[in-house]
Amino acid sequence: MPLLSQEIAGKVKEELADLAGPVRLVMFTQEFECEFCTETRQLVEEVAALSDQLTAEVYNFVTDKEKAEALGVDKIPAVAVIGAEDYGVRFYGIPSGYEFVSFLNAIHTVAAGEPGLSEEGLNMMAELSEPVHIQVFVTPTCPYCAGSVVLAHQMAIASPMVRADMVEAQEFPQLAIKYQVMGVPRTVINEKVHIEGSAPEPMVLEKLQEALEGVAEQA
Repeated sequence: MPLLSQEIAGKVKEELADLAGPVRLVMFTQEFECEFCTETRQLVEEVAALSDQLTAEVYNFVTDKEKAEALGVDKIPAVAVIGAEDYGVRFYGIPSGYEFVSFLNAIHTVAAGEPGLSEEGLNMMAELSEPVHIQVFVTPTCPYCAGSVVLAHQMAIASPMVRADMVEAQEFPQLAIKYQVMGVPRTVINEKVHIEGSAPEPMVLEKLQEALEGVAEQA
């Protein structure tokens, strides 16, 4: 049974009709599939079938370990959204509910290779010299989470130094505990700086700078 209804599939097909370039949806699962691995794989394949510009690649997290490591994938289900280059855009957990919006946005933005940040944001991304890892913890029912995920992915597309992950908190409870996720969205930058709730770009840039200054102080 399809995850996307005929009506929704038709709307998604229309939305994907103007993709600026080809996009690979690289999904990692395993033989004894994890919770939501089956659904994530099905969703990826259904979406890929709606555009000639999309291809779905499914790999086994265990037997294709080298491929997973090359893409920095360390848990499943995982989807890497890759365009002309790998911008570091990742989804961990099924991008369903409100996160389906951020998934489609990632496809569009990666296809174009244009992040859509402010001039200030673009300038800061261009000046990055240290790696930045952004994790945005979400749930599918959170209407405010998608915006935080989109912003994190825009930063990843703007700079090769940034890797940005959507992490579905309920599918990775051990991470939710580790990062003290009491509500969503919760954004974690470089393991140490946290942002509660949906924050505008200037605030996220400020927190990113705070994380980088912490790295510099430790050096």
